[in-house]
Amino acid sequence: MAHPKRKISKTRRDKRRTHYKASVPQIATCKLTNENHLYHRGFWLEGKFYYRGKIVIDTTTEE
Repeated sequence: MAHPKRKISKTRRDKRRTHYKASVPQIATCKLTNENHLYHRGFWLEGKFYYRGKIVIDTTTEE
């Protein structure tokens, strides 16, 4: 197995890791329900599943 020849300093290690950071998730607001949700994701509200401003699944009218 390969081993480093010298110890990598904490500063050098941390400089390399500066690019790995969490980005703020983009939040969208549904025009139909005014509910906040992530972009390109559906969401449940009162037994209904909404996606792109339309009801895709409705579990409230099941008999």
